[in-house]
Amino acid sequence: MKYVTFVFFGLISGIFCLAQQTPTDVTLTYSISINAPQNKNMEKAFNGATYTVFLKGGESRTEMHSNLGTESSLYNNKTGQGVILKEYSGQKLMITLTRENWKQKNQLFHSLIFSSGPTVSKIGNFEVRPGEATLDGKPFVVFYSNTSLLPNSDYNNAFGNLKGIPVKYDLKSGNLTFTYTLTSISYEIIPSAKFELPKTGFRVMSYDENQQMKQGSK
Repeated sequence: MKYVTFVFFGLISGIFCLAQQTPTDVTLTYSISINAPQNKNMEKAFNGATYTVFLKGGESRTEMHSNLGTESSLYNNKTGQGVILKEYSGQKLMITLTRENWKQKNQLFHSLIFSSGPTVSKIGNFEVRPGEATLDGKPFVVFYSNTSLLPNSDYNNAFGNLKGIPVKYDLKSGNLTFTYTLTSISYEIIPSAKFELPKTGFRVMSYDENQQMKQGSK
């Protein structure tokens, strides 16, 4: 009887550990909608826009595609090398980032502390619960699923302290509100070439140079 009990609990423990394994490759695809009451052209520009997160171990790549163009961010946790690729109106810009640049750029979202609410609801095919933090002195809510884990949380606009996968959240920029909604998750192997940097075709500048250029244009 003791042997049977031991085997039973051993099987349960094995199943639990298997369920908690972190996948090495994850692709998250989001749809983007925009609320711009005073700028209908901007709403049209983001009609059908998508945001995709590619994670492979300690490497990440995010891509935002809209009618305006494409913007990608790549980061390697091991080397601390990051880049932002902007492709708009035929112009191609590569902005290089150090590990400190990357932390500075993503600190706002990555350092948010979330309190998890007891409410469980459903968004699309995902069971979610609300995670609430304070952003710029106002409540900020991310609906997330805690049924799966991610290889890393150092990707662009990641919520580092959120205990799960973001499913739906709003980001504000001035009078614009961008709503990100998770539409699919894939655990298929991502080719390593997805994280390689382009060698030609882009104008290259550092993150600090780009920040100075932004300040000069104000």
